[in-house]
Amino acid sequence: MRFMVMIKASADSEADMEPQEGLLLEMGKYNEELVRAGIMVDGAGLMSTSKGARVQVADGKPIITDGPFTEIKEVIAGFWIWNCSSLQEAIDWVAKCPIAHGQDRFEIRQMHELEDFATEGEGYEQHKKVEAELAAQKSGA
Repeated sequence: MRFMVMIKASADSEADMEPQEGLLLEMGKYNEELVRAGIMVDGAGLMSTSKGARVQVADGKPIITDGPFTEIKEVIAGFWIWNCSSLQEAIDWVAKCPIAHGQDRFEIRQMHELEDFATEGEGYEQHKKVEAELAAQKSGA
């Protein structure tokens, strides 16, 4: 099962504060452990909302709201994509995270797989084609 693990924003992340060197090293080691365990698929930290925008589309036209956004409790500061056998396994890995012992908040959501929606038909085939193209790009083929 794939899970997206989201790190919620804080005042520090919204101020684009760099983590202290020790924490940066601890997080690097944690990410290495996730990779070695076959858990981590991808992950990244996100810049503050002051460098972003929200887009709503109405009648085919984008309505843009430039950051920063005031409700940081609803903002994501970073994410991982993990392969875990269960939600509990993902929770257990979050509990080991060096930043989990401060004020950081996390949200874990299981990701849909294409097979959750369909296993045949034109739409299914189109999505399988896209998956194959992505896999080819990642492998450098």
